[in-house]
Amino acid sequence: MTAASSALTYFRERLERGGSRARAAHDKAYLKSDLRFWGADLPKIRAAVREYCRAHPDLTRAELRAIAQKLYATDVHELRAAAIGVLECHRERLVDRDLPWLIDLVRRSNSWAYVDWIAPKVIGDIIARDIRSRRRLARWAKDESFWVRRAALLAEHDALRAGRGDFALWARLAAGMIDEREFFIRKAIGWVLREVSKKRPELAQAFLLAHRRRISRLSLQEGAKYLDASRRKELGLPGRAAWVARERKRKATTARRD
Repeated sequence: MTAASSALTYFRERLERGGSRARAAHDKAYLKSDLRFWGADLPKIRAAVREYCRAHPDLTRAELRAIAQKLYATDVHELRAAAIGVLECHRERLVDRDLPWLIDLVRRSNSWAYVDWIAPKVIGDIIARDIRSRRRLARWAKDESFWVRRAALLAEHDALRAGRGDFALWARLAAGMIDEREFFIRKAIGWVLREVSKKRPELAQAFLLAHRRRISRLSLQEGAKYLDASRRKELGLPGRAAWVARERKRKATTARRD
């Protein structure tokens, strides 16, 4: 039996019996997906992936690709999620030459649940180890699939959050998508800016100021979420973000209950 067939058998046996009908119905509705759902939650999927990876520590690049494509060829949510989990587990084996088939997985994903995992954790890891791979981002940023464009925005999410990554490049890519009306693009722009602002608020603010007249309210609100009052006011926003008041109210309610 090939590594791919063995992986399919393992994850099918482990995850199908570990699910529940109620969870399956909930997750299918939540993700608005046409896939089948067995109802195994993310902790169970991750546990199965960890067990599989411990039992298969020496998978080759070719085997990783075959496993991912085998699991993605199914119409089952948990199997596709497990495919990404295995890739993340052995991501140090993957190199720039693997990016074309990895971005093909993104193209086939059709859901943030997979794209938001594979882009920063697998694709982003390759880029962090081989910065020459960044050359691909500009092409992805103009792809006809908005999921591929979202992946281009999120690929360096983890690096940018940590104060690394190429923010100048990201800013150019994001600026090219400022006028897009697609929710998942607008959300991604705001999400990355929000994370950048935690360590380098001046970069997030400068981007928002530069595009203040065109940027969507969603991107603006999300990107400025953690900026201090003075920076927010320069952007024409209230000094205190709405989430601060909501969090205080939640804590006060919890304290009264206790």
